[in-house]
Amino acid sequence: MAKSFSVSVRLQRVTTETAYVAVPLLEELLQVNANGSRTNTIDAEKLFAAAIELGRHPATHWSVEGEVVITPHSVQSPPQ
Repeated sequence: MAKSFSVSVRLQRVTTETAYVAVPLLEELLQVNANGSRTNTIDAEKLFAAAIELGRHPATHWSVEGEVVITPHSVQSPPQ
């Protein structure tokens, strides 16, 4: 029997999922002026932080979007 050799390659598989969440427009999402008063403009950073929190809720419905992407892992390490 002939000898054979192999090389282990660490892969990663990424699945993209999407969900829509309804973020209530509460006063704390509004931008604040230098004098401390709120404006009528939404603070995008606070809005997206609130959306991410809603995305963590177990009742949030996630749908797979597109194909699974398999690529070599950026850090090659031995199998554990």
